[in-house]
Amino acid sequence: MLDHNAQNTRIMTPSTNFPDPTLPNENDDWHRTVVILGSTGSIGTQGLDVIARHPERFDVVALAAGGAHVDLLASQAARFHVRHVAVHNESALPALREALAREGATDVEVTAGHQAVIDIAGIGADVVLNGITGSIGLEPSIAALQAGSQLALANKESVVAGGHLLFDAQIRAKQINPVDSEHSAIWQSLRSGTHGEVERLVVTASGGPFRGRHRSELADVTPEQALNHPTWNMGPVVTINSSTLMNKGLEVIEASRLFDVPPDHISVTVHPQSIVHSMVEFRDGATISQASPPDMRLPIALGLSAPYRLGNVAKPCDWTQAAQWTFEPLDDETFPAVSLARHCLAASEKHTAVLNAANEQAVHAFLERRLPYLGIVDTVREVLDEMDTELRSAPLFESVEEMSRLEETARRLADHLIDNKS
Repeated sequence: MLDHNAQNTRIMTPSTNFPDPTLPNENDDWHRTVVILGSTGSIGTQGLDVIARHPERFDVVALAAGGAHVDLLASQAARFHVRHVAVHNESALPALREALAREGATDVEVTAGHQAVIDIAGIGADVVLNGITGSIGLEPSIAALQAGSQLALANKESVVAGGHLLFDAQIRAKQINPVDSEHSAIWQSLRSGTHGEVERLVVTASGGPFRGRHRSELADVTPEQALNHPTWNMGPVVTINSSTLMNKGLEVIEASRLFDVPPDHISVTVHPQSIVHSMVEFRDGATISQASPPDMRLPIALGLSAPYRLGNVAKPCDWTQAAQWTFEPLDDETFPAVSLARHCLAASEKHTAVLNAANEQAVHAFLERRLPYLGIVDTVREVLDEMDTELRSAPLFESVEEMSRLEETARRLADHLIDNKS
């Protein structure tokens, strides 16, 4: 059982337990308005696919996207009769207007810029699905919570970089529905017991495309090889993070903060089949897991509909066929990102923000072929080492602006180190 009096690494205590186990009747007449942030990305497109299968349950009132795929964004707006669309990149605004005109969606209100995305998140919809990649998703997450919306959160950087800033914005209980498959699995498994009965969270990892290799075998990895994930179809940044297992390190941070469990009570195990999405071990020795074929529509759907479960979402496991599930220990020597993330989690929320910012910068440099594969995590560690004294002097953020300034410092330092490596 956790000794909660001995926890000195916790920064926040969010209320993210699953709603009352006395679930409503599935035939109850319920309907929700939805905002989707990052609608043209992997999470956003799958979220809209779920909604399209249940038009009687959801009304998409607004969409936001970066601006790289204006034709797709306009098509989404027309198909779902969306009233408001925001694009982060202001230079994409003319092309978006033209695309909307071609789709016949001439009555859509269009805005642009970072503040426009924040404003859309805060319009007060029943549910906001945040599928933005990167720490720019923090302010929209805060805006959604402050507006009283349920936040279906796929933007793990909101928790990793935002620290207590996000949970200070959680003005009413049970507002965050985790959408990452691992955290959704934990969220569902926690229905089997109380917080005080939890002994350990077990986060599963596929192992990525380089599972089983030694560090020396990864020196010449190319972006194409790292982007070839064996199980999941994700965006480039998340896919690279999965290959280095930095994604798993970020998920340990997120799990600790979302579920108020100290890091030494969170384990990572490699499960190549990606069927068991994570587990909760209770103090009596029982372990509860959530299992399903790898399909992100399942956690997305639950994030949108909880406490209800929708039908026609994803295929279940086929129990008539022979199958084998394996679990392996994490190779910390080849994949040091998880231990680095644990170090940052124990140190301060500023350390986790710098971890995330430096990693984003290093991943982009690798994708642009300016940094070798092994240089990604090495660069992140170097940034943390150089900034360690500064980060420990005042471990908590006072504002989003302070977090943004620190992130920018970390990005500049990462760029400097990367340029020197080049």
